[in-house]
Amino acid sequence: MKWRVAYAGGMTSVLHSSPSRPAARPGRAVLVVADLAELRGPDTGVVELPHRMLWLPPRDRRFDLADDYDRPRMCEIVLREAVRWDELRTMLNAGVLSRVWAELFLPRGVRAAWEQRHPVLAAVRVAG
Repeated sequence: MKWRVAYAGGMTSVLHSSPSRPAARPGRAVLVVADLAELRGPDTGVVELPHRMLWLPPRDRRFDLADDYDRPRMCEIVLREAVRWDELRTMLNAGVLSRVWAELFLPRGVRAAWEQRHPVLAAVRVAG
């Protein structure tokens, strides 16, 4: 696989070079933080995702981070749908992401881009 990587403000934007196997989905770049410490979102409580990320009524866009189903689902959606760096920084938490990484269902390009930049996540998946 070939990757085109661009760095901006400490962040990394990754595009898969093959149109037949897009990174997140056709035309959507995968955003990857340069350092997991940038992810300072909540690690407890309820997170409401914006309508742009999940086209559901507000009550169905809320994810309880204490819930074993909600926690990984919220991370999956943010990783797939984020188009701005601040979305990653404010919605994801490095500790939460590391704990649920092995159970996430992600597009191949999203998982590959994150694990390439952060080998610790690949190790978590293998160990999990």
